[in-house]
Amino acid sequence: MQVNRIKLWYASQPRAFRVLLAINVVIYLAWNLVGVYIGGVRGFVIDHLALNPDWPGILFEPWQLLTYAFLHLSPGLGGLLHILFNMAWMLWVGGDYEVKYGPGRILGVYLLGAVGGALLTVFLHALFPGFGPFSGPVHGASGAVLALMTMVAVHQPHERIGLMFIGVVRLIHVVIGFIVLDILFLSSGGTSVSAHLGGVLTGYLLGRIALEGRHPTPWADAFFRQRRPSYVVSGSNQGILASMEQWLADRQSNKDTRKGEGRSATPRSATVQPEDGKGIDPAAEIGRILDKISAHGYDALTDEEKRRLVETSSRD
Repeated sequence: MQVNRIKLWYASQPRAFRVLLAINVVIYLAWNLVGVYIGGVRGFVIDHLALNPDWPGILFEPWQLLTYAFLHLSPGLGGLLHILFNMAWMLWVGGDYEVKYGPGRILGVYLLGAVGGALLTVFLHALFPGFGPFSGPVHGASGAVLALMTMVAVHQPHERIGLMFIGVVRLIHVVIGFIVLDILFLSSGGTSVSAHLGGVLTGYLLGRIALEGRHPTPWADAFFRQRRPSYVVSGSNQGILASMEQWLADRQSNKDTRKGEGRSATPRSATVQPEDGKGIDPAAEIGRILDKISAHGYDALTDEEKRRLVETSSRD
C-alpha cells in the first residue's frame, strides 16, 4: 500500500527531522483544515502564537519567540510552498549532518535559531517601528532552517549540495545567496528579513562552537534518550507482513483476510530459510531492523538489512 510506503519512508528519516516535520505538518494541516475557518481560533493563533514584536508586549508572551517557527499561516499555494521548501531544506542540509552528530544538535540549532531570529526582529522593530520587514505578525520556520544551514556551512565549510539548474555548489555560497536575496528585497515587505538574518547570525555562532570541537546544544540531547522498542513481536505469533503492519499501525491485511481474499503467506509458526541455510525468525528480524532504524536512522542499516526491508514492504 502507498500509505505503508510513506510511513516506511518517514520511519527511515533521521529522528530530529521526523519530530520537526511532524510538528510543522500537523500544525499546518490543522490550521488550513480547521483554524483558518474559525474566527476565534484564527485570531488567537495570529495574536498569541505568531511573533508580534511590539515592545513591551512581547515580554508578556515570551513563548512567541519560539512558537512562530512552527507556524505556516499563508493561504493557498504560497503557504504550501513555504512549508515545503522549509522542510526540504532542513532534510537536504540536516539529514546527513544528523547521522554524523546526532539528533540533539539538529533540534537544538532549530530552536535556538528560531529564538535568535525572533530576538533580532524584536530589536529592529523597536528601532524601526512600522517598517514592514521588521514588523509582525511573523510566522514560519525559515529563520530556524537558515540557522541550521549556516551552522552546517560554518562547521563544514567544504560541504556541497546539488541545486536544480545550477549544479553542485558549496553550502556556504547558498547561505550567502539567501542573505543577498533578503537584502535585495528588504524594502518590499511581506518577508521577515530580520528573522532570516537573526537565524543566520545564530547559526554562525553555533557553527563556530562546533568548529572548535564542542557540542553547541548539548542540552537538546535529553530529548532523544534511547527508549525500549514497543513493536518487536514474537515470530511464533506473527508473520513478517503482520509484524510490519503492527509497527505501521495498518490493519489492512487483517481486513483482507477477514473478507476471504486469498493471499499466500508464510505460516505463523514458520521461519524463513535464507540462502545460507540458517533459519531466521522473520518477525523478530524485521522488528530488530525497525528498532535499528528508530535508534540510528536508515543509513545505519547494512545492505542485507535494507534488502530484507525492501523485499518485505514490496510484498504488501
